Amino acid sequence: MTEIKTVDVSKFTSYQKFVIALLALTQFTVVLDFMVMSPLGDMLMKSMDLSTSQFAFAVSCYAFSAGFSGVLAAGFADRFDRKKFLLFFYVGFILGTLFCGLTTSYPMLIAARIITGIFGGVIGSISMAIVADIFPLEKRGRVMGFMQMGFGASQVLGIPISLYLANSWGWQSPFLMIVGLATIIFLMLTLKLEPITKHLDNKTDKSPFHHLLHTIANKEYRVGFLATGLLSIGGFMLMPWGSAFSINNLKVTQEQLPLIFMVSGFGTLLIMPLIGKFSDKINKFNLFMLSSIWLMIVVVIYTNLTPVPLWVVMLVNVTMMIGVMSRMVPAMALNSALPEMHDRGAFMSINSSLQQFAGGIAAVISGMIVYQKTKFSPLEHFDILGYTIVVLSSVSIFFVYRVSELIKKRARA
Repeated sequence: MTEIKTVDVSKFTSYQKFVIALLALTQFTVVLDFMVMSPLGDMLMKSMDLSTSQFAFAVSCYAFSAGFSGVLAAGFADRFDRKKFLLFFYVGFILGTLFCGLTTSYPMLIAARIITGIFGGVIGSISMAIVADIFPLEKRGRVMGFMQMGFGASQVLGIPISLYLANSWGWQSPFLMIVGLATIIFLMLTLKLEPITKHLDNKTDKSPFHHLLHTIANKEYRVGFLATGLLSIGGFMLMPWGSAFSINNLKVTQEQLPLIFMVSGFGTLLIMPLIGKFSDKINKFNLFMLSSIWLMIVVVIYTNLTPVPLWVVMLVNVTMMIGVMSRMVPAMALNSALPEMHDRGAFMSINSSLQQFAGGIAAVISGMIVYQKTKFSPLEHFDILGYTIVVLSSVSIFFVYRVSELIKKRARA
C-alpha cells in the first residue's frame, strides 16, 4: 500500500524563507537610515548648533518627501514587475544615503534627507506588496514579525555600531556604512529574487492617475488609511527625542547610550517572532488592542521619568519597544488583507505614504511641544508628549477595529 505524503502548508518553503530574509535585510537598511537620526540627535544639535525645531524639521523632511513620493508612485505600483520596482527605488535610496554621508552643512543635510526620503519611503510599501503577493493571510503575521525584526536588528547592531563610528569619525560615517551594506543587499536582490508579476494578470486598464484616484475613493481602503495614519502619528512622536531625553533628562552618558539601544533592540528581536506567531493563532485585533494598552501605560511612565539607575532606563525602553512593535505586526497584517490583488501595490504605496506623512507631522508636532532652553538643559513638556500619544493610541484602536470588522465581513460574504 502506497503511503501518501502530505505537505504542511503552514511551513515556509526554502525560497520563501530566503525572500523573508532578503526583505528583512532591505528593511534593516531603510529603517536604520531613518532611525539613526534619533541617536545622532544630540550630537547633531550640538555640532551644528540646531534648535529642537530645526532638528525636528531635519527628521520630518525625510518623512514628508517619502510621503509625496509614495503618493506619486501609487498609480504605477501595480503596472510593473515588483522586483524591478523595488530595485529602482533601492538604487535611489543608496545614492541619497551616500549624499547624507558626504554632507557638511545643515542645508546640505536637509537636501540629502529629502532625496533619501523620496526613494526610501516607497521601499517599505513595495516590500509589503511582495509579502502580500507571496504569502497567504494565515502566514502573514509570522512574516510581518520577521520583517519587523529589521527594526530590532537596527537597534541591536546598527545603532550601537553607528554611534561608535560617529564618536570616532563624525556623525556622517554611519550613513557611509549603510551605503556599503545596502550595495551588497542590492546585488543579492538583483541576482536571487525572482520576478513578481502575478498581479499583472489582473492589470487594470486605468491610467496611473485614475488608478490612484480609484484606490483613494474606495471606502474600505480609506478606513485602513485612517488606521495607519493615527497609528503612525502616535508611534513616531517619541522617536526623534530618544538620545536627547536620555542624555539631558535622565543623565545617561554618550558612552552608555549605545547600550540602551542595544538592549531595547535585543528585546525587540526576541519578541517579534513570538508576536508574529500569536498574530496568526489568535485574533489579530485583540492582540493589537492589548499591545496598545500596554504601550499607553509604559509611555506615561517613560515620559515622566527623572534621573534613575541605568538598568531602570533600559527596562522601560525595552517594555516600550515591545509595546510599539507588538501592535504594528497585527495592524500591518490586518491592513494587508484589505486591498484586492490588482490594487495592492497602490494601496501599499498610499498606506506607506500616510505612514511617512504621519511621521513628519509627528516630528513637527513633537518639536512644537518639546522645548529646550539651552544645548545642555533638560527637555521640557515631555510629559505632555506622552499624554498626547495616549489619546492618539486610543483613537487608533477604534479604526483598527473597523479594519478587522471589514475583513470579517468580506470573509463571510
